[in-house]
Amino acid sequence: MPKTKKKAQASSSESDSGPEDRNEPASKKAKESAAPKSLADKDSGGDEANIWTLEGLRQVRVSEFRGRKSVDIREYYEKNGKTLPGKKGISLSIKQWKELLKVAEEITSAVEN
Repeated sequence: MPKTKKKAQASSSESDSGPEDRNEPASKKAKESAAPKSLADKDSGGDEANIWTLEGLRQVRVSEFRGRKSVDIREYYEKNGKTLPGKKGISLSIKQWKELLKVAEEITSAVEN
């Protein structure tokens, strides 16, 4: 059903001024810059004794989230002088980590052959 257009009425009232009265929406930059900062604060607050560098910025870290420990094998990147976790990686529960260690010798022999 087509919309009908209403004729605009001239008004001497200042309160009916339209879009310029509205507040501008918050910029996305403010939201984007806040998220990495909080992530960096959580990440950099860890114990450096629980961080091992494999190669370059690939690291293994033991971390705790919601009371559960995990082994995080991940590629990190630097931004604004802080090391942040990247998308490439895996976080293993302690149970999964122990299972990986059980089959580590088999994996090593498969790689060598």
